[in-house]
Amino acid sequence: MSTFDPMAAAIDWLDAYRAASFSIVDLYAELASLGCACGGRKIMVGHDAITAYWEQRFREKPAGELVDLQHTGPDIVVGYRVPDGVVQALLRFDDVGKIERSRCGPLSGDPLW
Repeated sequence: MSTFDPMAAAIDWLDAYRAASFSIVDLYAELASLGCACGGRKIMVGHDAITAYWEQRFREKPAGELVDLQHTGPDIVVGYRVPDGVVQALLRFDDVGKIERSRCGPLSGDPLW
């Protein structure tokens, strides 16, 4: 029986983001993919690319308050404020509780891809 709670893990992810902590990268599986549609679509794969993404993201789009948190099928959707609006992030976790796939984009933009 698994004790992994994806909702709690999603909150841990947002807390690490809000703290601008590189511990956020530890929440991703080794070969995870991260897709971002904030200012053009881009996809990063693996810890090195994800670390570089977060380094820039912490500076340019710091996260603020939680707006929404939902469990939708196999995914957790987290809505949170950034300086220029609200962003939604979709987090999909693997069997050991690591993020295997994430996608984010402005709430007013295209649906999460």
